[in-house]
Amino acid sequence: MVFRAKVDRVFVIFIASMVLLLAVVTMWPLLLDEGRDLLGVLIMIAVFLLSTGMILWCLVGIKYVLNEDYLLVKGGPFRSRIAYEKITKITATKDIFTGYRLLSSRDGIEIFYQTAWLGSVKISPKDRELFLSKLREHCPNLQTQL
Repeated sequence: MVFRAKVDRVFVIFIASMVLLLAVVTMWPLLLDEGRDLLGVLIMIAVFLLSTGMILWCLVGIKYVLNEDYLLVKGGPFRSRIAYEKITKITATKDIFTGYRLLSSRDGIEIFYQTAWLGSVKISPKDRELFLSKLREHCPNLQTQL
C-alpha cells in the first residue's frame, strides 16, 4: 500500500524561500557582470535549474510503501528499506530540521529501527491513522508513543 507525504504551509514556504535564495545566488552575478558571455549565462542557468529540480524532486517524490516484508521510504534519490522485524518503536515528532527525514510536514512520526544509520527516520504520511494501523498489522509488537 502506498502513502503520500502530508505537505503543510510551513514546509512550502521553506522550500519556496530556498528556491528564491538559490535563484538570487545563481542569477545575481549575471546582473552585475557587464561583459556577459553566453557560456557563463548557460552555466549559471543550468546550476539553478539542476539545483531547483533536485529540491523539487525530493519534495514531490516523497512516498511510503508498505510491502509484504518491509517498509520502503522514498524521497527523490533517497530510499530506505526497513524490515518490519527491525522496527522498534514509533513516536510523534514536530522536529523537521534534524536527523534523517523524508517528510514535508511538522505533524510527523519518527520510526526507530535497529539498522538505522542515524537511529531513526522521520516521515509524515497524509493519512496517519490508516498508515499506523497498516504498519501495526505487520509489526504487532510495535511500541507506540503518539
